[in-house]
Amino acid sequence: MAFAKGHGTGNDFVIVDGDAPLTPELVAALCDRHFGVGADGVLRALPSTTPEAAWFMDYWNSDGSLSEMCGNGVRVFARHLVETGRAAGDGPIPIATRAGLRTALPDGPGFRVDMGAPVLLGTSWAQIGDHKFDGIGVSMGNPHLVCPVPNVEPLRLWESPAFDSDFYPEGVNVEFYEILADDHLRMRVYERGSGETLSCGTGTCAVAFAYLHSQGRATGTVTVDVPGGRLVVDVDEATSRLAGPAVIVGHGFVDTSALRF
Repeated sequence: MAFAKGHGTGNDFVIVDGDAPLTPELVAALCDRHFGVGADGVLRALPSTTPEAAWFMDYWNSDGSLSEMCGNGVRVFARHLVETGRAAGDGPIPIATRAGLRTALPDGPGFRVDMGAPVLLGTSWAQIGDHKFDGIGVSMGNPHLVCPVPNVEPLRLWESPAFDSDFYPEGVNVEFYEILADDHLRMRVYERGSGETLSCGTGTCAVAFAYLHSQGRATGTVTVDVPGGRLVVDVDEATSRLAGPAVIVGHGFVDTSALRF
């Protein structure tokens, strides 16, 4: 199977084409960091069935489950389309996703993506060990719980935080952020279906929106440092926009019969 490997601020993906016969087991095997290629998820390029976009981003989490959206993935997907000649690199690139249309625009070394309007879901909680954290639920087309903390460093995110399964019956991405300065945050995230990752694009947008909401503001530009780098989020009354790098690091072939299932 032919593949490309890319990342956006360390959130990394195996990228395959539409003729790749994906199954949950194959996706999990590809994403295995010891016995496979290794990634936080798989992006598959499929022809879109909607007139607004030529391509559909079929996104799978590393455990083989499907996900609605991935902000870092959209930027890497756009880079892949440009590098393979399927999209021009000097204008908007509309991409269909399970969360709706997303449009990527070239922005320096990366892309700026219109991520849609964040939706406030209400308040909920997460728990790590004996410590319970209050948070704000946000939908970015996929579910998030955003929890402010004094310092993100000590958090033990090697296991999924507990959460209110009645509030999030399909699971949730849990973000924790601290304030470094005005409109400058640092974040860590445990992603549903992938574990702790170095970055999460939709989570970054959710964090920026929740932070602005806590400040009594509906608009603003927020810089968010993640373990894999830095992202910038613009929020206004109509939408949110995520800007950051998108890198393809290599191409190759994987012998799927040699993977561990």
